[in-house]
Amino acid sequence: MSARKRPEKIRCDACPVMCFIAEGKIGACDRYANLDGKIIRCDPLTMLDKRLEEGGQITPFLKENWDGSLVNDKDVFITAVGAGTTYPDYKPAPFIVSRQYDDADFVTVVSEAIFSYCSCKIKIDTDRHLGAEAAIIRAKGEIVGHVMTSEYGSQMLSLGGVDHLTGGSKTEGRVTCDTLLRLFNREAVELNIEGGVDVIVQSGKAPIVNGVAEARMRVGCGSAAIGMFAAGWQGLVDEVVVIDDHITGVVSEHQAGKVIDWPATGIKIIGRRSTPGRYFQVAQPGMGWGGTDIKDPLAILGAWNAKKGARAGLSMLMVSTTGENAAYFVLDDQLVALEQPMPDALQATVDLIAENCEPALCTVMFMGGAGGSLRSGVTANPVKLTRSVQAFKTTVTCGGQKAYVWPGGGITIMVDVKDMPEGSFGYVPTPAIVAPLEFTVLRSDYKALGGHDEAIRDLRDVLEHGGEYGADMRAVAPKGSA
Repeated sequence: MSARKRPEKIRCDACPVMCFIAEGKIGACDRYANLDGKIIRCDPLTMLDKRLEEGGQITPFLKENWDGSLVNDKDVFITAVGAGTTYPDYKPAPFIVSRQYDDADFVTVVSEAIFSYCSCKIKIDTDRHLGAEAAIIRAKGEIVGHVMTSEYGSQMLSLGGVDHLTGGSKTEGRVTCDTLLRLFNREAVELNIEGGVDVIVQSGKAPIVNGVAEARMRVGCGSAAIGMFAAGWQGLVDEVVVIDDHITGVVSEHQAGKVIDWPATGIKIIGRRSTPGRYFQVAQPGMGWGGTDIKDPLAILGAWNAKKGARAGLSMLMVSTTGENAAYFVLDDQLVALEQPMPDALQATVDLIAENCEPALCTVMFMGGAGGSLRSGVTANPVKLTRSVQAFKTTVTCGGQKAYVWPGGGITIMVDVKDMPEGSFGYVPTPAIVAPLEFTVLRSDYKALGGHDEAIRDLRDVLEHGGEYGADMRAVAPKGSA
């Protein structure tokens, strides 16, 4: 009986892993497959209709679905999503496309670049304290990043980077890569912050902190809230304290109160006084009032001083910087603050604070160093591309979204993933992230860069003949690859 013949495998050179892929199967990256003995890209080449504001769409262009009509260069932008890679970077990028825009001839060079040097920067708009600066962040038990310096009303996280992708254990690298990939493709990811909280992060969504979805980003610090709303409180209440993790404000002492002749109340705040009506360190950071660990707002008050204006019947509003926490108090004969029902007029001012808060939101930014040899897919003289980008002669986009280019050496880019085409990012098991990268430059400047002029094609040719990784620009993986 003859031995069963095994299907012949062919080697994929789209990344350093160099998978051997059997007929009808997909490589380890889920992006390249063996179809009829040829390596193809499994996903379609994606183009953007620039008339999105008029109802246009992000379109995966497939040869079999193209009706052969002329395509308006001004309205269509070719992305690198589904384009394929330049790896091992000795060859021109998969698509170098000429485009006519008004009277100018442009070239767009597209490639799916492999990034070991990449990270995810996350801005979380919330008043909650998520964790101390520099605290370790874990995903699935592995260290994947750290807490960055907080910004005004936002907590900042940094995940990934080459040290986590390749500098630790294999498990750490795999988990880091998976975490980044899911975040960049706008999926929800749970992160555990050492000494802090468990938070679920997803691009364009509210954070979920310890199982509770956040709703608001603070209107400002306590001092800012006093400045914005002092006039609205005058005549309704004798004192207002706005509790905040950064600066807690007291209206009777604050300059905003002084300029409208707000009388002193004899209040005593336990904290480090910065300037009149502005207090640091009234409590520790936490999940309570105003991003502090306070559950009872009266805990930040010392004894009232009758010689400085304290009296029986004096009223006080204590409120957080989101309006989420608020309470109304009146001093009794012993100058002890007793909580009372909130007057409707004061509740309206609390509601105004809440109204002026912005929604809690997660912003996920891809950041990477577009250097190394991938530039040789654009030009035979890579440093000229770097200099052209730094001189703003060459525009860098990721999936059609304009990237911020950091000043200084190299091509270090950052882009919000929110509006990129679905599934823009991939991975290779080295591990590294694969991101779409487009360089757009005047054709005359492209020639001056030493660009691969012989590889330039027009948009119609791209639609008609596809590219190196499959003429059909497949929308689905080959049959039997599941």
